[in-house]
Amino acid sequence: MYSTEVSRVVPAGRDAVWRALTEPAALARWRVPDGMRGEVHELDPVAGGRVRMTLTYDDPAALGKTAGASDTYSGTFVEVVPEERLVEEVAFESDDPTLRSVITVTTTLRAAADGHDGTEVGIRMDGVPEAVPAEDNEAGTRMALERLARLVG
Repeated sequence: MYSTEVSRVVPAGRDAVWRALTEPAALARWRVPDGMRGEVHELDPVAGGRVRMTLTYDDPAALGKTAGASDTYSGTFVEVVPEERLVEEVAFESDDPTLRSVITVTTTLRAAADGHDGTEVGIRMDGVPEAVPAEDNEAGTRMALERLARLVG
């Protein structure tokens, strides 16, 4: 297992970014890499609340982690500090045991440094299974943060 950490300044205040993290329609639009679309099945962003989301490749021939061209993950919110920190423990729904480890996803929000307007959004994933290529995970997270910036900017 490994960790990935990516951050980006987005051109919006923490309130707008927080809404994008905690509203199903917004989350489905940004928390996907290029070439995929998202569907939020369950989202209750409170400590102990559930999250379940499916990411589906635009290319139906792509091989997903769950079934067909889809990756579904589900889990629980562990810590919720509005407009500051969101911690989830999630796992892929997969028959492949090399993909089922629990991934801790920590999203942090803070004022942008060095006089920049906006919010610095950091995403750290701990416990990512080795079966997920690290470079793909990092690239997908960067793409998702770019989508977030476009959504809230």
